Amino acid sequence: MFDALSTRLQDVFQSLKGETRLTEASVEAALREIRLALLEADVNFKVVKAFIDRVRDRAMDQAILGSLTPSQQVVKIVRDELMALFGDAKGGLQESVARPRVILMLGLQGSGKTTTSSKLGKWLQKQGRHPLLVSTDVRRPAAIQQLSVMAEKAGVRVHDPVGEMDPVARATSAMRAARNTGNDVVIVDTAGRLHIDDQLMGELVAIKDAVQPVDLLYVADAMTGQDAIKSAGEFNRQIGITGVVLTKIDGDARGGAALSVVSVVGVPIAFVGAGERIEDLEAFHADRFVSRLLGMGDVLSLIEKAEEAIDESEAEKLEEKIRKGGFSLDDFRSQLKTLRKMGPLEHILGMLPGMGNLKQLADNKPDERQLRRIEAIIGSMTADERKHADILDGSRRKRVAKGSGTSVEDVNRLLKQFNEMQKMLKMVGNMTGQTVAAPMKKKKKKGPFSLMK
Repeated sequence: MFDALSTRLQDVFQSLKGETRLTEASVEAALREIRLALLEADVNFKVVKAFIDRVRDRAMDQAILGSLTPSQQVVKIVRDELMALFGDAKGGLQESVARPRVILMLGLQGSGKTTTSSKLGKWLQKQGRHPLLVSTDVRRPAAIQQLSVMAEKAGVRVHDPVGEMDPVARATSAMRAARNTGNDVVIVDTAGRLHIDDQLMGELVAIKDAVQPVDLLYVADAMTGQDAIKSAGEFNRQIGITGVVLTKIDGDARGGAALSVVSVVGVPIAFVGAGERIEDLEAFHADRFVSRLLGMGDVLSLIEKAEEAIDESEAEKLEEKIRKGGFSLDDFRSQLKTLRKMGPLEHILGMLPGMGNLKQLADNKPDERQLRRIEAIIGSMTADERKHADILDGSRRKRVAKGSGTSVEDVNRLLKQFNEMQKMLKMVGNMTGQTVAAPMKKKKKKGPFSLMK
């Protein structure tokens, strides 16, 4: 979503790198480009004006103008001011002693409330909580069934009282069920409308009064831009919301809603939905978001995804193989599968510093199809061939190419790259064993190749 804005901002910073000293003229030229970039990204014009004024005031300081690293100073100022747009609030859910904790999911129809409710249930499970889902949307056809299907995919329990079609009664019934079964969180998926009306607001207020929610999360489709912000403001005025969940931020919308919501609505972003998988819901971290936007990567989120995907015992076995030079094509395929578990490849690469602007990679950037092609080639080999790649002669390579639907050239290319990787890993493994064997055993690190995960 933010590729265009990120590219424009990085181009501005790149243009300043040639300056030995900043001047008022160069600052104004840079600010003009930043202003255009933000407006084209659909950031609220009042937010843009205030943002540019603050950056100008700081950039025109004499200490900045006389700095030996003017471009770095401007990047820091822009980063600090972007961070200020999001306030001091932390992402995710705030601490609460309420049991069961009630989370009310609000939003217009089609914003992704039901999907987000299931994703949030999965996220809470990872935090060690025991959520219970309930739908109070009794008007939209198959809304209750949709939640059941999504919750089953997430592995989260659903409360569905048979025959009960009163929204308030369904919500209060879920509260009683949670107390009886030990569920410590109740997520209430409420009804939506195509637009805000009095009937909808009256129903939501009645549910709110009945269950006394700790969290009122407004689910906003980031693809709708400033309209999502206007609707969030109206929900906040009439009901009161504690946080916003931005969905579909992996789409091709311009993304200005994310930069405007806190300033315009006055509530923090709690979560962002960055994909279609049930695991693709992240607590919002302003510092990580801004770092990605400015092309600085997001190593912390990358590490968290890697920790979720990596099996520690398997990583230790792999480390031992690398030290002994026994890394095989089976191990290589296993690493590729782990990489794919972490999410879309472009999303993962965007977390690496300097890799945010994938357009610079042109046609050479790796994609999901290339990974699947490699897995298909390895899958067409026998167990013995995967273990001893050097036995793959010409006839065997032809058979593997035919079985995987690829060409002999593709097989040759993979084997050449694998041989080079084996040599590198053997060398790294030897160096690791000689220099840091004892500390690694003590700290139980996962080995050099696990960094690729």
